[in-house]
Amino acid sequence: MALSRSARRSARLLPLATAVAAAFTLAAAPAASPGAPGVGDPYFPNLGNGGFDALHYDLGVSYEPATGRLDGRTELTARATQDLTSFDLDLQKLEVTSIEVDGRRAKFTRSGDEIVITPEHPLEEGERFTVEVVYGGVPLPLGGPIVFGSDYGWMKTADGVFVACEPNAASTWFPSSDHPGDKATYDIRIDAPEGLTGVSNGRLVDAWDEDGRSYFHWRERKPMATYLATATIGKFDVRTGTTPGGIPIYVATDPKLPTGTVDVYGITAAVTDHWSKVFGPYPFEETGAIVDDMPQAGFSLETQSKPIYSAVRSESTIAHEIAHQWFGDSVTPRDWQHIWLNEGFASYAQWLWDEHKGTRSAHDAFRAAYAARPAESDFWKIRISDPQRDTMFAQAVYTRGAMTLQVLRERIGDRAFFRLLPAWTKLHRYGNAETRQFIALAEKISGQQLDDLFHTWLDTTGKPALP
Repeated sequence: MALSRSARRSARLLPLATAVAAAFTLAAAPAASPGAPGVGDPYFPNLGNGGFDALHYDLGVSYEPATGRLDGRTELTARATQDLTSFDLDLQKLEVTSIEVDGRRAKFTRSGDEIVITPEHPLEEGERFTVEVVYGGVPLPLGGPIVFGSDYGWMKTADGVFVACEPNAASTWFPSSDHPGDKATYDIRIDAPEGLTGVSNGRLVDAWDEDGRSYFHWRERKPMATYLATATIGKFDVRTGTTPGGIPIYVATDPKLPTGTVDVYGITAAVTDHWSKVFGPYPFEETGAIVDDMPQAGFSLETQSKPIYSAVRSESTIAHEIAHQWFGDSVTPRDWQHIWLNEGFASYAQWLWDEHKGTRSAHDAFRAAYAARPAESDFWKIRISDPQRDTMFAQAVYTRGAMTLQVLRERIGDRAFFRLLPAWTKLHRYGNAETRQFIALAEKISGQQLDDLFHTWLDTTGKPALP
């Protein structure tokens, strides 16, 4: 049977119309798919998780120092950023007992440090959901070259545990989207044998003893990266109060440690108040310190609201860690490649503290650090804007990062420089940022083109000429 001319024309148009309609349908309602196992950080590709945004963690951890066992329950509230058939959480080594999504049992599988969770029904883009994970085991610290060759993460002490997780060890003790780009608020509930104290982030909501256990409920209301969370447990002498500027302060010190000449409480209060004038208003509800006897950890960490120190550290170290509350904690790198935005700024703060105290100017500190390192030193072989995973905490990231800021200060002048620092912390308060944004802000405030300066001091290797 032959078709008429009009029928032939309709027949030719029908496949095109069908294709257009199909394309429109696909664009309007994309099929649900699994969330990615990581956010694609160049140093840690599988850290964090795709397909959702973490909003709030409610963590419960019960710890037995005698055995090292942790029993935990994590409830994560999140929002789907795509239609999801499944999604991942990061959890290292610990055994999962059960998982529920929105109160319903969910299927899950393990693949290395990834938990792949399949809810009973797919999640729609924009949908808010909760996932509860019950788990337990003996958490183990991480090691290797990254953190000065030291162990880090969940580290057992003589009377409890020292918890310092930068950059990738939060998932050694709770299931999470363990990447600094996915910040959330927290409730952290700790219980341990009676007589021990559990210290965490934010403000202490409640504490009590019952049936031979001590219970502590902490709440961090401001967004926090996972690596800044802590649940440190031990015997502590606790001192609370307010700084002269009116900021609540909580300092927990292991009574076994000699105090020496360092007044951790007094210095923390003074530094917090001073940085509040230089860097902008203090970003959190409480300041403080956790000072533990942990000789195996040769470092301190800027855990949010209360830096943790593995011994009684110097006044300069306290100035560094409190500066991180602005640079690293409130304004957090978008990914680990931009770590100099943490360490370079906090190291420069040490020079500013000496300048404030009248012991040495930042200019003199810069010149001394520059002169102390010959051109052939390995110090000059690290590219600060992309230092690589295993050398992301190299001394150059700290000190050459600080040098960059002093060179910038001398180029644009004190007036612009000390407008820039609080403008930066205000613009990205509680968020994430990267180097190009800092350069853009520095150029805007100074009215100068600064690409050459940042390229020389951040992007190149070799010892630059003095400006």
